[in-house]
Amino acid sequence: MKLFDVFPLFPISVVKGKGCHVWDDKGQEYLDLYGGHAVISIGHCHPHYVEMLSKQLGELGFYSNSVVNHLQRQLAERLGVASGYEDYSLFLINSGAEANENAMKLASFHTGRKRVLSLEKAFHGRTSLAVEATHNPKIIAPINDCGHVTYMPLNDLAPWEKELRKQDVACCIVECVQGVGGIRLLEADFLKGLRQLCDETDTVLVCDEVQCGYGRTGKFFAHQHLRVKPDIITVAKGIGNGFPMGAVLISPKFPAIYGQLGTTFGGNHLACTAALAVLDVMESEHLVENAANVGGHLLASLLEAGLPHVKEVRGRGLMIGIELDVPYKEAREKLLFEEHIFTGCSGTNVLRLLPPLCLSVEECDGFMKSLGKVLRNI
Repeated sequence: MKLFDVFPLFPISVVKGKGCHVWDDKGQEYLDLYGGHAVISIGHCHPHYVEMLSKQLGELGFYSNSVVNHLQRQLAERLGVASGYEDYSLFLINSGAEANENAMKLASFHTGRKRVLSLEKAFHGRTSLAVEATHNPKIIAPINDCGHVTYMPLNDLAPWEKELRKQDVACCIVECVQGVGGIRLLEADFLKGLRQLCDETDTVLVCDEVQCGYGRTGKFFAHQHLRVKPDIITVAKGIGNGFPMGAVLISPKFPAIYGQLGTTFGGNHLACTAALAVLDVMESEHLVENAANVGGHLLASLLEAGLPHVKEVRGRGLMIGIELDVPYKEAREKLLFEEHIFTGCSGTNVLRLLPPLCLSVEECDGFMKSLGKVLRNI
């Protein structure tokens, strides 16, 4: 049997990691400014994380959700305090796509409606309704193209109001900083206006914090920069630092009904242990504050450098997009193969930076030197 070849791969085999660095099977070291799609929040192979998971694996790796799991309750309490949502409820699953599926399902149960409003250039996952809410026709199969979703413009409230006044929308789902969409930021006035419209039309507001949440933007959630409280918040990626996990934070306005949502693997003992270890390290090493400070330093450096080919720099904290006036491909490959730095991308022209939240100023400055060298030679 062969692998189903759907991932274009760099010819690099990463076999070891520590902090913001990884090594390949030939011993070459790389600075990781992509964190495996924003997944590595506390750094690769943090010793506290490794110790906690190893200990839990020696005691119990899994049992079903038909019995009490005290780790789930600990995580709910800790996450509520860390995020400022102590009055919300927590539903644990396995991925960001699954989190968004359950959020939209819960919104539909609550409102009795079928429509979803999603942003242009949105990315919410690759499962059934999540992929329909994703603005990329290339990955929406005919079976998923069911007419539930209308794609709406960024930061232009009038078209949203027109759709919401029809009173048939179950939820609006938004990323407050779009990741795959090119690090595009929602404006505070837009989100506040959308919140008001959702209240007036009994529509659920969902903030997808899968990529932009969990401290990445310098606050625990990206929407907290905009001072708006959503009804449902979805998280994944950084919650487990590489262990597959997702979660839905649910407003008290939604009653819990037996059997309405379910999962086999969600909230298992190893996943909860990973998430608790992540919160331990985030708190003890002040990683949310570090994302704000180091991210601010990197953003300022990029804006002030006057580098060739840089058309625009966007972002918050350690979620940064560098839009070039040329395709990103050559710059990205030179950074990887000549400077040994992993970066991400978006569209055709945007370099995307999503490093671990423990990134240092010194590592940022090293990247700036390499980026300048690369851009001056393309």
